[in-house]
Amino acid sequence: MKRDIIINVSPFETRLAILEDDKLVELWVERPEKERMIGDIHKGVVKAVFPGMQAAFIDIETEKNAFLHLSDITQPPKLEGLEGYPQRKRRNKLHFKIEEVLKKGQEIIVQVIKEPMGSKGARATTSLSLAGRYVVLTPGENHIAVSRKITELEEKKRLKRIVSEMKPEGFGLIVRTVASGKDKRDFKSDIRALTRLWQRIKKKAEKKKAPALLHQDIGMVFSVMRDLLSPQVREVVIDSKKEYKRILSYLRAIAPAMRSKVRFYDKEIPIFDFYNIETQIGKMLDRKVWVKKGAYIVIDQTEAMVTIDVNTGRYVGKSDQSSTILKANLDAAREIARQIRLRDIGGLIVVDFIDMNSKEDRKKVYDEFRAVLKADRSKSSILPISDFGLIEMTRERVRPSLIYTFSDLCPTCGGSGRVLSLKTLAVKIERWFKRVKVLSVQKEYKLFVSPDLAKILTEGRKSRIKNLEKELKLKIGVEENDEIPSDSFKVFTDDDLEVTDKFKV
Repeated sequence: MKRDIIINVSPFETRLAILEDDKLVELWVERPEKERMIGDIHKGVVKAVFPGMQAAFIDIETEKNAFLHLSDITQPPKLEGLEGYPQRKRRNKLHFKIEEVLKKGQEIIVQVIKEPMGSKGARATTSLSLAGRYVVLTPGENHIAVSRKITELEEKKRLKRIVSEMKPEGFGLIVRTVASGKDKRDFKSDIRALTRLWQRIKKKAEKKKAPALLHQDIGMVFSVMRDLLSPQVREVVIDSKKEYKRILSYLRAIAPAMRSKVRFYDKEIPIFDFYNIETQIGKMLDRKVWVKKGAYIVIDQTEAMVTIDVNTGRYVGKSDQSSTILKANLDAAREIARQIRLRDIGGLIVVDFIDMNSKEDRKKVYDEFRAVLKADRSKSSILPISDFGLIEMTRERVRPSLIYTFSDLCPTCGGSGRVLSLKTLAVKIERWFKRVKVLSVQKEYKLFVSPDLAKILTEGRKSRIKNLEKELKLKIGVEENDEIPSDSFKVFTDDDLEVTDKFKV
């Protein structure tokens, strides 16, 4: 599989696309007014403790206070001048209540693990970690772990043996996937840099008054270079000379051998157009996504969950019905896995495949879906296909889905995806004027509506408006206006005073 990283830089937005076999599978977007927060370490102040939720809200100098649940509180690294965490043991496990651990006004060191989403603030933890190129350093821990994606047992043992000899006292270490095949020298410089970084964070924590930012993780582009740039990546192409030089400088320090993969793009055609990325992004917000040979999927995102429906559409197949359905579901499974990664869909996801009578066919689709999702870096849990053809799954959600980056709530439908029908609105207008008749002495009005609604109100010899005028003894002039939404209307008096909102329907 060919993997490429394409980066488009502009004054107001930086976009990073990951292509697999020239197909867009991940898109990262960073804007100056909304920089990523994951990995940032703060000295915060406890603003409120809620025993009923077993959670607290921490002021970290952001628009909304960070959410800290009891399950995200571990024994923290001891920092001079900061209060420790009371704890009691039962059956060799730590057991405590949130009110025993935190008090309002208390200072606390936390790290952001989830971006703010909608009306919710960031989610935080007291279990701190600092990511390097080859290892993750965890202050206050004592364990050694190796990435699950390194599957060879002998390599796992070798890596664990190397870092065991180098582990600093009072720290834990996690070996990252890109460390596979690396030797002691690579780990040595990484661990040294991270321990020095931790010492600087400690000094800041002791000097600064809360709330204060102690450490800001590297930006989007550099985090991708650190975490994803590996021999499996064919090339990194960027259209900014300044950022190109910064990337080369950064890689000189952490991965010199990878510098040859980075290339500056200087063609006149915009970089995302040249790699056919812009077209694929344009389809990202579509509710309906076409799959091969006329089948399609429908993606609906709500606050609670995401539902994905598979339809055969125009696909009729060349053999029997069961084979046609199996082929459509297999194609859909691959596209759904790509869309989940591409749109960065998280939380609860339900996929409704086309009904399959055969258990063997259901297993084939399930296995294909799991296999394709193995390339996804976000953790997920997938249940087998039920008798109703449903797959239920959860996917780690650390930042809002890209639909919230690229779109705003519809001002017309309020996010429901539906608006009042023209006939319903016509009846609503009739009720509005009946109320006006009782509450106002005004006799003449101008009604402004969309052209389609005007047609419904005025068509025929005995139109709705004529009947309404006769019944209420009012004069109502209907005016067409293209700028008025199809599910809305405006009413003015004869002296051009708007009264639409004065009388509720």
